[in-house]
Amino acid sequence: MLQSILEMLHSIIGAITGENNRILIRGTVVLMKKNVLDFTDFRSSIIDRVYELVGKGVSLQLVSTNHADPTNGLQGKVGKPAYLKGWITTITPLTAGESVFKVTFDHDAEIGQPGAFIIRNNHRSEFYLRTLTLEDVPGHGRIHFVCNSWVYPADKYDTDRVFFTNQTYVPSETPGPLRGYRESELVNLRGDGTGELKEWDRVYDYAYYNDLGNLDRDPKSTKYDRPVLGGSVEYPYPRRGRTGRPPSETDPNTESRLPLLMSLNIYVPRDERFGHIKKSDFLAYLLKALVQFLLPEFEALCDSTPNEFDSFQDVFDLYEGFKVPDGPLLDKIKENIPLEMLKELVRTDGEGLFKFPTPQVIKEDKSAWRTDKEFAREMLAGLNPVLIRLLQEFPPESKLDPEVYGNQNSSITKEHIENHLDGLTINKALEKKRLFILDHHDTLMPYLRRINTTSTKTYASRTVLFLKDDGTLKPLAIELSIPHPDGDKFGAVSKIYTPAEHGVEGSIWQLAKAYAAVNDSGHHQLLSHWLNTHAVIEPFVIATNRQLSVLHPINKLLDPHFRDTMNINALARQILINAGGVVESTVYPSKYSMEMSSVVYKNWVFTEQALPADLINRGMAERDLDAPHGLRLVLDDYPYAVDGLEIWSAIETWVEDYCSFYYKTYEMVEKDSELQSWWKELREEGNGDKEDEPWWPKMHTVKELIDTCTIIIWVASALHAAVNFGQYPYAGFLPNRPTISRRFMPEEGTPEYEELKSNPEKAFLKTNTAQLQTLLGISLIEILSRHSSDEVYLGQRDTPEWTQDATPLKAFEKFGRKLADIEENIIKRNGDEKFKNRVGPVNMPYSLLYPTSEGGLTGKGIPNSVSI
Repeated sequence: MLQSILEMLHSIIGAITGENNRILIRGTVVLMKKNVLDFTDFRSSIIDRVYELVGKGVSLQLVSTNHADPTNGLQGKVGKPAYLKGWITTITPLTAGESVFKVTFDHDAEIGQPGAFIIRNNHRSEFYLRTLTLEDVPGHGRIHFVCNSWVYPADKYDTDRVFFTNQTYVPSETPGPLRGYRESELVNLRGDGTGELKEWDRVYDYAYYNDLGNLDRDPKSTKYDRPVLGGSVEYPYPRRGRTGRPPSETDPNTESRLPLLMSLNIYVPRDERFGHIKKSDFLAYLLKALVQFLLPEFEALCDSTPNEFDSFQDVFDLYEGFKVPDGPLLDKIKENIPLEMLKELVRTDGEGLFKFPTPQVIKEDKSAWRTDKEFAREMLAGLNPVLIRLLQEFPPESKLDPEVYGNQNSSITKEHIENHLDGLTINKALEKKRLFILDHHDTLMPYLRRINTTSTKTYASRTVLFLKDDGTLKPLAIELSIPHPDGDKFGAVSKIYTPAEHGVEGSIWQLAKAYAAVNDSGHHQLLSHWLNTHAVIEPFVIATNRQLSVLHPINKLLDPHFRDTMNINALARQILINAGGVVESTVYPSKYSMEMSSVVYKNWVFTEQALPADLINRGMAERDLDAPHGLRLVLDDYPYAVDGLEIWSAIETWVEDYCSFYYKTYEMVEKDSELQSWWKELREEGNGDKEDEPWWPKMHTVKELIDTCTIIIWVASALHAAVNFGQYPYAGFLPNRPTISRRFMPEEGTPEYEELKSNPEKAFLKTNTAQLQTLLGISLIEILSRHSSDEVYLGQRDTPEWTQDATPLKAFEKFGRKLADIEENIIKRNGDEKFKNRVGPVNMPYSLLYPTSEGGLTGKGIPNSVSI
């Protein structure tokens, strides 16, 4: 009603003054107000309405694409301010939702075609600006601006907030009047490298991983002391986003840490924080709640219960529902966790009954996970299918320096395996490419002596496998090794275990497989998952925002693949990978976890992250121009590789179609100033410890650009999906993927050996992950395996009008259709009984590279980015 009266008065005044004869440009603004239920206070909303009444509203000014202002450094001419209409009368939804506002601009012939607009928020609170759409612009029709950014009150900024149309320009083709705005925006995003960054800052900058330790917590002890990762030859690492927090009191080379309860306030640029949809913030809060409020009470509960899991049935009971006794644990949960989060986290029925969803790996058959066939199949179609390689020499050789580590070559002999090669000799099996290895020896051995001083008691391992005629693998031998007691230079002490089904020998074989699985779990979590997706992508997020304007075609190509990555990585540094965090509590390297990942990063090569290059390096594929994708797999039924190559090829074709539209010649790549600055900064700053490596692409040709962008998109989307969203389906039943071993293999004549003979299930469970770590571990991976309700998947965009250019839009539609075809192909392969590795004894189809998914815990779907 009030709005109608105001508009009527305006119309009357316009008729009297003659202003009704002006040419007007009408626009629609879509935004989301800071919400009452979204971590804000109601007071700000009231004050914003008061500000509106006294003329302090939200103003917008159009900026010309084709007319420069000589009084403003020849930047685009700026139009008169126009104000959003109806702020007072537009009712804000109580849940996160969009509001639509009208805005009317005076048409100024000297503005011509608008190419940008300046917005000033004169309110007290911020809002999330989605889009501005102008209708019937004289001579130009409809003009659309995609914004997707938080706009804080104007007094928080030193410069104006500027947004550009959804047009795409390489730097040299940018209209002159817009160039200054384009360059200034990048300067703002880089910051000046000083000071502690605040939530409204939009600064992207680099820092070392110097915030993992926490000496201030216990200065007299080394319990929370961790090395700085990055900036040294000893501990190289990709860079993270800078927060600017002050140094710690104990060590000025390390950054002070936020209190646990402030975890959600860790700085990342505001537009990199989890989306406004409630689900994402809910997940982030859940991680904090889990650690802060459940861990101490679970610890007390477990300590008061001397019995660990006595049988596999005790573990199965976690999925049937288990009772937590009345007491401090239940009271703490009810006191500190909101009801809707409580239901999601612990599935309480109000009576203290906890229940986890049944993992897929035991849903159809509760014992098939123990078979040798499933143990081997998961190396090809499980949680970590990126490590198995062709065995090309026998016995397997170590690459560790013998001057330091002595003889680390394998002790497996032909007598251990030759009788199980279906009549082949070892040399013939090697020649026919029938032998494979899962090798966790060289990575672990340099740290094993130190790791075994903690509560972990484990081995370095090698698992040798044989390719059967039906396309499945069978394990032949597992070698377990520890450092020589007299010193590293004396080499390894190793024992070889071979398959057995019955009696104590069968139980020992099950333990040998468990030690190998513990190593694979640690490698998966720290290296395949954290290092090779989360950590290595973050420098690309930072460099892209610092060096590539939102108008740049490569920014528009890559931006969807960076969503939420800085936020989830910042939260990980705060509560997961930090000293004493969840990862150290649940994964076998314990306090050496991140340090080990740094040592492995020494061998990281950007170009080898391409799936074809990775498969060739591991001997799992050979180049063959007549084969699909130009590769012939050594092992035809390798679900990760078969599905992955289809996804890789689709991404590569899409990137080639896109880049070729904007870059017709290699000179255009070489002369693109922003692109060259981006690539230089990625090498010298983002991966500064590897800036002199010879394998970096030179970025001189269109092909180098296509290859680079394809790798980035592959790592951020499909590779991350393959190693992340199977965590709960495969490892939610921890005996299948134990993460810690707590005692060595029982020796004959010991009480542990007698227990293994009399109660093998209890001995197995006492050797591997304990009750507390199991509860904590599966709670965590359940959260990390879920898709949020606002997930955007590969082949999708959160806005259909992300560019004005028709050819890239058509190419993107083709990409989406190709991904739909691939999904159908995967479904058909999973239903074809000749592919025995796709479903396996556990009757669990390989679906981790399905492009799409519903929300929740699905074990499928490829999000655009490393978003959880």
